[in-house]
Amino acid sequence: MTASRPRRPLTLRDVSMASGVSEMTVSRVLRNRGDVSPATREKVLTAARSLGYVPNKIAGGLASQRVNLVAVVIPSLSNLVFPDVLGGISAELDDTGLQPVVGVTHYGPAREEAVLYDMLSWRPSGVILAGLEHSRSSRAMLDAAGIPVVEIMDIDGTPIDTAVGISHDRAGAEMAGHILAAGYRRIGFIGTHMPEDHRARKRLAGLERTLSEAGTTLVAREYYQGGSSLAKGRELTERILAREPDLDFLYYSNDLIGAGGLIWARERGIDIPGRLGLAGFNGVDLLDGLPMRLATTDARRLDIGRRAARIVAGKDPRPETGVVALAPTFLPGDTIRTPR
Repeated sequence: MTASRPRRPLTLRDVSMASGVSEMTVSRVLRNRGDVSPATREKVLTAARSLGYVPNKIAGGLASQRVNLVAVVIPSLSNLVFPDVLGGISAELDDTGLQPVVGVTHYGPAREEAVLYDMLSWRPSGVILAGLEHSRSSRAMLDAAGIPVVEIMDIDGTPIDTAVGISHDRAGAEMAGHILAAGYRRIGFIGTHMPEDHRARKRLAGLERTLSEAGTTLVAREYYQGGSSLAKGRELTERILAREPDLDFLYYSNDLIGAGGLIWARERGIDIPGRLGLAGFNGVDLLDGLPMRLATTDARRLDIGRRAARIVAGKDPRPETGVVALAPTFLPGDTIRTPR
């Protein structure tokens, strides 16, 4: 990872040279004006996408060619994780004159491309977006933007510019260590389908690797699609225990479904954490209202938002490594036995 990135923005001339047509024709295509043949239009759009070129929609007379907006791209507004992240971003931008503008991708790569294309066309002063996994077109646009780009939540990979977050592989590995130290051996996993949740996939990989090193493997797993909910946690907990009644620990990919599983198990009089241990991930405030405190991992959401915003706003320098690594913190709660 280099310590700095090229800052020259792409121009119509770059697209013209890549597509082999005149700058005037490129302009007409990108502004969707004038009579241009379908073949020429496709040639220009293909060249623009491959370069990562995004048209400038702000007024041509604006001296800085930037606006006081920070594009914040997240996968969901309903996920309990992101309000804290947004709160940290907003708190750090309050005294800078910069305003966060939020785009939502619904965990879809094509949707992320569309959101980034629209947001970058207004020439924001920086971009903060969740995750390290993006389509080729999204990466090209971000790499060519010439502005601070901070990918948040995850550091298990190579950032485009800067990454701020935790290692999810480490979080899963550390949770496995706590589960094993407490004497549990018949362990199940409940979570989202992995193609939709890269960070959950990395936690599961860390968990399984550490279990394997100790001579243990996951006994069972249940996956679901769509959003998380208490109801899904209840349903999947009942399903996995009906299939594997001897499980003694359940690791959930997030706290919301873990809370649903905890409520279901208590309603059936299951001894927690003696007969069955439970753990989630994120450390959300929802856990404060449960009759027992679910074991979990604090994913440092507020800190991640603050650190990302400080880099975009110029309060903190970009680290030479391109990575700001925060430590995931295990919170034992009441649903895991004291280590033996």
